Amino acid sequence: MSEYQNTKYQIRLPIILAIGLAAGIFLGATFSESPNIQNDLNKDIQKFKEVLTLIDKNYVDEVNTEELVEDAIEHMLGKLDPHSYYISAKDKVEANEELQGNFEGIGVEFNIFRDTIVVVTPLSGGPSEALGIQSGDQIIKIDGKDVAGVGFTNRDVQKHLKGPKGSKVTVSIKRGNRKSLIDYEIIRDKIPQYSVDASYMIDDEIGYIKISRFAATTYEEFMQAMLKLKEQGMDKLILDLQGNGGGYMNQAINIADEFIAGNKKIVYTQGKESRFNSQANSQREGMFEKGELIVLVNEGSASASEIVSGALQDNDRALIVGRRSFGKGLVQAPIDLTDGSEVRITISRYYTPSGRSIQKPYDDKEDYSADLIARYNNGEFFSADSIHFNDSLKYETTSGRIVYGGGGIMPDYFVPLDTSANSAYLNRLFVKNVIQEYVFNYANENKAKLDEMSYKDFYDNFQVTETMRMGLATKGKEYGVKPDYEDMRKNKDLFNLHIKAQIARQIWKNDGFYPIFNQTNEVLQQAIQMFDEAENLDRSKL
Repeated sequence: MSEYQNTKYQIRLPIILAIGLAAGIFLGATFSESPNIQNDLNKDIQKFKEVLTLIDKNYVDEVNTEELVEDAIEHMLGKLDPHSYYISAKDKVEANEELQGNFEGIGVEFNIFRDTIVVVTPLSGGPSEALGIQSGDQIIKIDGKDVAGVGFTNRDVQKHLKGPKGSKVTVSIKRGNRKSLIDYEIIRDKIPQYSVDASYMIDDEIGYIKISRFAATTYEEFMQAMLKLKEQGMDKLILDLQGNGGGYMNQAINIADEFIAGNKKIVYTQGKESRFNSQANSQREGMFEKGELIVLVNEGSASASEIVSGALQDNDRALIVGRRSFGKGLVQAPIDLTDGSEVRITISRYYTPSGRSIQKPYDDKEDYSADLIARYNNGEFFSADSIHFNDSLKYETTSGRIVYGGGGIMPDYFVPLDTSANSAYLNRLFVKNVIQEYVFNYANENKAKLDEMSYKDFYDNFQVTETMRMGLATKGKEYGVKPDYEDMRKNKDLFNLHIKAQIARQIWKNDGFYPIFNQTNEVLQQAIQMFDEAENLDRSKL
């Protein structure tokens, strides 16, 4: 869980309406124009400068020329493809943090309960933990300014508590029943954030790894997870890329290389200029080149996720299970501007080993942005028969299996979206932060009992009671959520599962949460039954 990120809890929704897509990004890109290109641009640059000067000198009202230039840049990039965009200098740091693998701050996971910032947990190895800040502490003041009961938002918390390594911030904390506040002067430090959300053994043979994005540290995190699972006896693996919007291409290539033996193509790129053309092949002896492998994808899997799943599918190395992926096959390069801002410009398309371009059409930007909604409305999330591919985009894997380009990775085995495991009342409780506060309080009040339990004991024997469900409903009433006891009765098992999973997260973090929560993951549950199919892939060509 990332620091300074309001605690997020996953619930079953009928459709993903918005996806943050981190592009397949080149690292450290720099560019220079040839003299001929520069000469061709001079006339256009002069025209833009002339108009801007005329506005500044002659327009009837005062204008902010910096804003005009930024708006012009954004509009200009918007005329290109959906993934070329501009980042202002003030937004650049925040935009890059998710992919860098760490950022700088005080090291707490927080939530806002009743308009008060509550420490969910101090992050291991961070400065807050070192000072003795505890789970349940309420942050009442920051640098002497009241922050409780004044409408502080998640963004406000980040603005006040984030900061460069070595800088100081004072927080005044209310702890338990103590009448006086406790002041802590915290020296900010680098705080790691993780992209491998969970890794655990499903049974004695099958390991599970979930990757949420491809950040700068993802390959290193992945290798640590693999070592742990192999030590626990893993000889089959499920790699979960559902909802993974992408990230750094080199991280995806390195992970794919751990599965593909020999010198085989993983991905290649082609751009307008030859310097943007590249090809990546498997090179080293990987950690898992022979074990049975299944990769999970869905409509939220994009870019670097599609590089991994496309390479493994085309090389007949893994069975792909789930629903058609997003369809982003464009590569962006981040380019720094002189004022500290940045543009990310699409420089090439990437192709899977068989020659497939995964990029879906983007001629109509409105259709592109509404594509997932259209897929849902057309029935694609529920039936593979609703998906139609152009025969001109037909390709073959190494063993001759037919695959298609033109818009995402189509899985080898389709799993429809299950909307039956959905509760409108449960969703309202999540939206109002009720589940989060109830579980947080329950875990704190029963900490001694929970700490005495092993995770296996908790997983096998802990039961959510009627009293606990009624307590949740009572907490909901405090937040204005009208109880729906019929919904709760009908969906009792779903309520029990989510409450239990969230309690496990309080004690054992994501590795405790996901084994329970994944009981609602219909793609994973189907995949567990499909290793016979994975074993039957043509291994003569591996």
